[in-house]
Amino acid sequence: MSNGTHAVEPSVTPEVKAALDDFLNAFEHFKASNDDRLAELEQRNSADVLLEEKVDRIGASLDAQKSALDRVALSANRPAFGVESKTEVVSEHKAAWNSYMRKGDTGGLSSYEAKALSGTSDPEGGFMVPQETEDHIDRVLSDISPIRSIASVRKIGSGSFKKAMSLGGAATGWVGENASRPETQSPTLSVIEFPAMELYAMPAATQSLLDDSQVDLDAWIADEVQTVFAEQEGAAFVNGDGVARPRGFLSYDKVDDSSYAWGSLGYVATGTDGAFAASNPSDVLVDLIHTPKQGYRSNGKWVMNRATQGVIRKFKDGDGTYIWQPGLTAGQPATLMGYGISESEDMPAIASDSFSIAFGDFTRGYLIVDRSGTLVLRDPYSAKPFVLFYTTKRVGGGVQNFEAIKLLKFGTS
Repeated sequence: MSNGTHAVEPSVTPEVKAALDDFLNAFEHFKASNDDRLAELEQRNSADVLLEEKVDRIGASLDAQKSALDRVALSANRPAFGVESKTEVVSEHKAAWNSYMRKGDTGGLSSYEAKALSGTSDPEGGFMVPQETEDHIDRVLSDISPIRSIASVRKIGSGSFKKAMSLGGAATGWVGENASRPETQSPTLSVIEFPAMELYAMPAATQSLLDDSQVDLDAWIADEVQTVFAEQEGAAFVNGDGVARPRGFLSYDKVDDSSYAWGSLGYVATGTDGAFAASNPSDVLVDLIHTPKQGYRSNGKWVMNRATQGVIRKFKDGDGTYIWQPGLTAGQPATLMGYGISESEDMPAIASDSFSIAFGDFTRGYLIVDRSGTLVLRDPYSAKPFVLFYTTKRVGGGVQNFEAIKLLKFGTS
């Protein structure tokens, strides 16, 4: 990859292109400095302290530039908002919703809810946002919530979702055309339940903002809650204990993959306490890739935090090629050994016996359930002169296929 010849999506803005070029040029600078560091290590068994600091400093700058690129790309690709449908029902809902948000008038929404036969909203518990607003929140969440962007997402209309999983046991085999067919044993089934828990945010607005007819209140409330929702659910999808929140994949039992059993996540150990092995550190990453069955590897994704990426970014394979590569287009994730990386700051840092890296098919392995309907309760009393908008949505999640996700343990066994 040469400087100045970076692939860029045709539709990106000049700002995105400039940020992408800066990021890829910084990576070339990082590789050159790290090559010098590795050469010193090979010659002297140690690297100059100033050179080590330089590589770390460039790595930190690279992370900052990647974050800036992601923000610019997300802003440029944000879907258009506020294009109203021509249908009478949607127009009525939007008009009633606007009156409720600006003035607290519940009459129009109550009438609309009655005609729509909706029992999910009421003046005391809040009113359901228009479908356009909910769709806008969901689209942005899928862009900025790292686990949501790679997991399966299912809309549900009740408080929980149950899924039957086969644990095996059904006998199969080949038989001749005229041979007898022996009776097969019944499969072993397990029912997994994913309850939807309440996630909330409470943005505040001034009355002058609400009185300004030029302000798109749907866009305002979506922008106010989306980052808070993404941060809260992102933490739960990784570490949540399942009590009043989704259950994160790191909260399940973990066993050495040689002793793997359904209901737990298998892991591979680095062999070194709190670190990669000093010699050939990337070998264990190859082992982790080949730990899931082949059917789960084709859609495999890495999950780790930024600091862990910073460590891996310095590794080369046996041919001298860096195993970490940046995305060559705006919005494309970095790759590690050809598989995309989902960066989650909720993953633990590398430490003694930490599970700091996950790999697998998260689309098949982790399920997120969203209950239809985002509710908003207007509160003009609790924080005068501000108006609070208590916004809630119900989200659940958990592992649905324990074979699809594997972990890397930074320990001796």
